[in-house]
Amino acid sequence: MKKLFTLCLLAFAFTARAQGVMKFETDNHDFGNVPEGTMATHEFRFKNTGNQPVVIANVQASCGCTTPDWTKTPVLPGKSGIIKAMYSSAGRPGVFNKTVTVTSNASEPSKVLSIKGTVLTKEEIKPTLTPAQLAKSPHLVLDKTSHDFGKMEAGQQPAARFVVKNTGKTDLVLGTLSASCYCVGYKTPPAPIAPGQSAVIELLYSQRQLGQVSDAVTITSNDLSGDAKVTLKANIVRDLIGNSMVKESGTAVPFK
Repeated sequence: MKKLFTLCLLAFAFTARAQGVMKFETDNHDFGNVPEGTMATHEFRFKNTGNQPVVIANVQASCGCTTPDWTKTPVLPGKSGIIKAMYSSAGRPGVFNKTVTVTSNASEPSKVLSIKGTVLTKEEIKPTLTPAQLAKSPHLVLDKTSHDFGKMEAGQQPAARFVVKNTGKTDLVLGTLSASCYCVGYKTPPAPIAPGQSAVIELLYSQRQLGQVSDAVTITSNDLSGDAKVTLKANIVRDLIGNSMVKESGTAVPFK
């Protein structure tokens, strides 16, 4: 019986020691000054110094402005993995201090990582940059600066297509859209645009105010020379079908 008890203790001790261990190079990162419109990104690297695979179940950010990503496959003993934290600085000037919480089967099941920095507006950061740094900035060029939808029915969400070209030296990252009407959004989230490349963006317009309308839209980005501005116009009617019909011999026919 004593021998069996000893064997059970040894088995328990072995099981307790058989676990993955996430050893991070650092658990915090200071971005310093971040130009507004930039997607500030940092990779927290860790090594599994335990004797069992580490499986990350989830990574939860403290706010919607921080988007996490992580190594999805099991990290074997002796191997490394990453936790990526991405902070969207568009429209968020000032100091930020955010966290991401890593949940896993490691010896420390819940690990908190932190990022911080100060988002500067383009007007604030331009004087601190050298001409060489400004020359390396991406540069946003639009194929047009306005779009007229013509007559559209209230409640519709048509899309205006714009071609964006990056004539700068680094990747162009488009940020948020802002308009006084709160009626404009991306149809699909835009991807980074490489230097010398172009991409089509589609802006959804959901204006409900009747009559002739015109809304100025600001497209933020990491272009240090400034944000891009476009104008969306339309003639909003209550019922598009009813407004396009006329009476001929007592019969309603489509307007020609």
